[in-house]
Amino acid sequence: MKHTRVSTPRTVLTGAALVVALTAATLTLKTAEAAPAKAPDPPTATAAGQRAKGISSTLGADGAGAYYDAKHRKLIVNVTTEAAAAKARAAGAEARVVKHSLASLDAARATLKRQATIPGTSWGMDPRSNKVVITADRTVRGDKLAQLKRVAAALGDRAVLRQSTGTLRPLIAGGDAIWGTRARCSLGFNVTRGGQPYFLTAGHCTNAVRSWSATQGGEEIAVTEAGTFPGDDYGIVKYAAAGIVHPGQVDLYNGSMQSITRAGDPIVGQKVQRSGGSTHVHDGDVIALEVTANYQEGAVDGLIQATICAEAGDSGGSLFEGDTALGITSGGRGDCSAGGVTYYQPVREALEKTGAQLG
Repeated sequence: MKHTRVSTPRTVLTGAALVVALTAATLTLKTAEAAPAKAPDPPTATAAGQRAKGISSTLGADGAGAYYDAKHRKLIVNVTTEAAAAKARAAGAEARVVKHSLASLDAARATLKRQATIPGTSWGMDPRSNKVVITADRTVRGDKLAQLKRVAAALGDRAVLRQSTGTLRPLIAGGDAIWGTRARCSLGFNVTRGGQPYFLTAGHCTNAVRSWSATQGGEEIAVTEAGTFPGDDYGIVKYAAAGIVHPGQVDLYNGSMQSITRAGDPIVGQKVQRSGGSTHVHDGDVIALEVTANYQEGAVDGLIQATICAEAGDSGGSLFEGDTALGITSGGRGDCSAGGVTYYQPVREALEKTGAQLG
């Protein structure tokens, strides 16, 4: 509260005047004390994700995941006790008491990995439903589907099984962003390693291609140096041609580019965009983290799942929000005519394991 001091001739307050003055001062003091504290500004998804990590580290076994309510700009933290709920509220989040702890849901995912690693399936923890969501594509049938149903049923209300008419696959053919003799994929993010220019793309792309060009049958511009798939799904490619421009940007396919300045960790509920050479730019929401996708070639763990369509050739493309890199397109179900979901290799892990930096 700002006070302005006014100089006046010396005046002595006595009697009733003094009482009025003291009463006014007292009322002013009480009003100031009773004024409610200003609520913290609503967090962005990026800030919510960072805050969620900090809060989760203090909750221990009482934590059960977190998500971002984009409509109301709120961070929701799941907990299993009222004491943990109080901690989460004190840290600036909205607390929600749920039945299943994160440890219990992780144990359910471990059971699925041991007993139901079936090509065409995927699973991930959904903090909004407090369950592990299992999805089986149309190739999972007969004895394999019966096995999956038995395992899911044994997990009780910790899991829910859904069936999809799409087919889970790496999106390795049909794009036109970067070309090899055996595959067409999309460039993820330009990076540097040891002061030299590289780019990141999907590991299943670098497994298939050693020499890359910017056009079909064109001059070599880059050479695969390393890649990991399955298990993870990232690859690093070194620019081989002198004078290749490699900006730290993502093509928005509308005549403009999005500068990428940092890597981040997504949170469920975050609105994100994907750019790829086949279907260009699409957006959607993050719906699960730490997802396992069981491709025909093998399982990939720790993926990001989003409600974004993609098609063959979009593999390796960029998942981002604003100037923040989040992931590298791995695979998905469906297409951009009927809709679908996609899975992404977290970019921070790819950077750490390849020793690269954005730029």
